[in-house]
Amino acid sequence: MLPVTGIVFLLCFTVVPVPTDILMAFVVGAVLLVIGMGLFTLGTDLAMTPIGEQVGSAITKSRKIWFVVLVCFVVGVIITVAEPDLQVLAGQVPNIPNLAIILAVAIGVGAFLVIAMLRIIFRIRLSYLLIFFYALVFLLVQFVPEAFVAVAFDSGGVTTGPMTVPFIMALGVGAAAIRTDRDADNDSFGLVALCSIGPILAVLILGLIFRPEAAQNAYTPVTIPVFEDSRALWHYFASAFPEYLSEVLLALLPILLFFLLFQVSVIKLRKEPLIRIGIGLLYTFIGLVLFLTGVNVGFMPVGNYVGSQLGALSCNWIIIPVGMLIGYFIVAAEPAVHVLNKQVYELTSGVVPQKAMQTSLSIGVCLSVGLAMLRIVLEIPVLYFLVPGYLIAIALSFFVPPMFTAIAFDSGGVASGPMTATFLLPLAMGASAALGVNIVEYAFGIVAMVAMTPLITIQILGVMFRIRQSRAGRPEPRQAEPVREELIEMEGEE
Repeated sequence: MLPVTGIVFLLCFTVVPVPTDILMAFVVGAVLLVIGMGLFTLGTDLAMTPIGEQVGSAITKSRKIWFVVLVCFVVGVIITVAEPDLQVLAGQVPNIPNLAIILAVAIGVGAFLVIAMLRIIFRIRLSYLLIFFYALVFLLVQFVPEAFVAVAFDSGGVTTGPMTVPFIMALGVGAAAIRTDRDADNDSFGLVALCSIGPILAVLILGLIFRPEAAQNAYTPVTIPVFEDSRALWHYFASAFPEYLSEVLLALLPILLFFLLFQVSVIKLRKEPLIRIGIGLLYTFIGLVLFLTGVNVGFMPVGNYVGSQLGALSCNWIIIPVGMLIGYFIVAAEPAVHVLNKQVYELTSGVVPQKAMQTSLSIGVCLSVGLAMLRIVLEIPVLYFLVPGYLIAIALSFFVPPMFTAIAFDSGGVASGPMTATFLLPLAMGASAALGVNIVEYAFGIVAMVAMTPLITIQILGVMFRIRQSRAGRPEPRQAEPVREELIEMEGEE
């Protein structure tokens, strides 16, 4: 978090003077974010990942297709409905009822989680599914209002948030871990990639039904806080805690109940792993509450204010390099990014280091934020970037190891998390308002851009990896045995 904080302070003390109220809220938010992300990451290791792996392993072992379909669909729906970012997205879409958006997106995630799990069972190549479904997406795009396209693509990023990503990724690891073939490690990834397509299709279909027209005021403006003293600052954060306590509790409760049902009927873990999972869930709960409070209450106002001030400058093009610099460092503050990097490192037995993954993601997000800001300054439609971007990403999938394609498309959903929604999106909104462009049409779409560019940069990493492996005469990485051993140990098997 230090680089992002340093960049904001540098801007505040030079080109963008920020009121002390907002700056102090940002500092408190940064402290909450650091503590919250640490606890959340620890809780994910102790609870969310083991739960997902156990459930994925259990439903795959059953060999009953109807059981896999039912469980995956129910899991996809309940964790999506509880995702806090989805509630925010639903409130931003004009002329469509919030409940219709939430249910449609939840059904989309549930359906595509089923498809993702069936892909693992029947060993279908991920790139074929990606080509088919993205072709369907861009076909539907031709029939919905242009201003609505950015919102639809943004939905694919916000629904794969910090709660859903660790669980869905672990589900894939658990399902693939019982396989002994060489391609098992490739198929461990790809669930987030497919689950990101479901919301896009669902929102586009809603666009066909409701035919919404974007309006300049069809979004919730960010409130700039004003504090009389330090006690008012404390009340500002304290009043937000109950809201995020209830949101996180609502998100965790369905997963907990679902796991307990599986524990009683199928998994039947011993006492020690259950205690460890319980402690992990507590860490996850506390960490996510602190994290969401910090980014929503502390980061959102300063992001919006800085964006509006940069957009109002005579040299407003400066928001492009500033956005790129922030984008490069801010991806490190996404909780789910650390989950992905660690899982890639473990499943490849350290062949793909976490630093390489982090650098590739940072470069991808840096480019995407720069292009998003360029869109705002020059008023370029989002499809001018999304269509060639996805064509390049899909074309690269035929030249890299299949595992890197799955990791790349997973990373798109992982990178576009709460930091993007609560800092980069308000930054783009503030710049759009200052420049006088349509906010819904040009500010929205930054989440979609952040979700797109890692697909290219991670696959370029895969090309470099293939070249290095071929020179060294080594085979492509296989799934690490400790993952399977840990599963067997937790199941109590000999």
